[in-house]
Amino acid sequence: MRHAEVRAPREPPMILRNLTVVTPEAVSLADIETEGGRIAAIAPDLPAGGPEIDARGLTALPAVIDAHVHFNEPGRTDWEGAAAGSRALAAGGGCLFFDMPLNSAPCTIGPAQFDAKRAALARSSLCDFALWGGIVPGNLEALPELAARGVIGFKAFMADSGLPEFPRADDLTLYEGMRAAARLGLPVAVHAENNEIVSALTRRALDEGRHSIRDFLDSRPILAEVEAIHRAALLALETGCRLHIVHISSGRGIAAALEARARGVDISIETCSHYLHFTEDDVQRIGAAAKCAPPLRPAAHRDALLAALTRGEIDIVASDHSPAPLHMKQDANFFRIWGGIAGVQSTLAVLLERQVPLSRIASVLAENPASRFSIGHKGRLAAGYDADLVLVDLAQRYTLRAEDLRQRHPLTPYLNAEFRGRIVRTILRGQTICENGKIASAPCGQLVTPHAQSRTNA
Repeated sequence: MRHAEVRAPREPPMILRNLTVVTPEAVSLADIETEGGRIAAIAPDLPAGGPEIDARGLTALPAVIDAHVHFNEPGRTDWEGAAAGSRALAAGGGCLFFDMPLNSAPCTIGPAQFDAKRAALARSSLCDFALWGGIVPGNLEALPELAARGVIGFKAFMADSGLPEFPRADDLTLYEGMRAAARLGLPVAVHAENNEIVSALTRRALDEGRHSIRDFLDSRPILAEVEAIHRAALLALETGCRLHIVHISSGRGIAAALEARARGVDISIETCSHYLHFTEDDVQRIGAAAKCAPPLRPAAHRDALLAALTRGEIDIVASDHSPAPLHMKQDANFFRIWGGIAGVQSTLAVLLERQVPLSRIASVLAENPASRFSIGHKGRLAAGYDADLVLVDLAQRYTLRAEDLRQRHPLTPYLNAEFRGRIVRTILRGQTICENGKIASAPCGQLVTPHAQSRTNA
């Protein structure tokens, strides 16, 4: 599907006038001046000094930092690719993504794989990017080299990842990986599900000839998530590792992570937009497009996550964008269908539709990801920070149609969903990369590393 495109030249100094400006501390009326890719000033009635845009009626938020995506490049660009994925992120108000070590081929579990992915994304990505490294059995010695190249942290699966080339980390592998990560000063992100529980329930269902949507949901109980969070937290406490729990799907999972924090574990809590928007009833209604792991939960857990988000107990909301070709989402056996939700374009939209306070949105979609993963000069609307922002018309509502999608495959559970807040402009380092749905054509994304004061395309 082709979409209209606009060029993204390096823009001169610019003033955005009459905005509602959102920070984690306040919402206020002001102008924003950008210069040299950074925010130069934020204040009411800034003096004229260059090109201006009258943004009256629009709300400015820091651009989305999506800390959890699978753009599958190199090696599986038929699944998505950074060209399509980053443009979908830009259309959804984002300027920076953290790409997971899988499902690219090869997976990012060593320095050569890091170099290959970095080069591929620099050629194709519209948005800035950071890279996760992986922890798998046998790659412990590669972790220092990955750290030296600038990974944002290390990802490990406590349950089967679905890819043989990225095997799950057994307890000893995870313990030793966390110990190495602690020495390197980097966090470890874990997919927290108890492998023994999930695999045994899966085998039982299949052995009995049960392979429906309901059977899949029952094979991944909340207990599997809660137990794995407790175990990962124990290992993190023992090793002194900074722990990040990805895609927590239940209120009980949040409670387990908060309990670990109270015991002194340095833990950050991530959930995903689909857990805040859908329930297990929607899996039954939508089918394969809504399959993920951990699965969507009953409405009570969706509501518990929303309440935890409002209370400030959730640190980060991400998309866990994990698309696949259409043929991989079609099978009479629901267990065999690829488990991943494509939603990178709708993360901000979900939080706006769910009436999450604007300052909380600024925290969980921008400031907290930048702070937790030590990204300098990103994640805030403040002088000296990168001019990464999204302008939204909160007065407008829209329905997401297939022709609006910028991802490679038009399969998402958000299709035909109604949302509040039309994205008018996405700006990356002072450059407009999306304007009224028109996407910039030239790749301009750059690698971002922890504590980075500058970026490079090299």
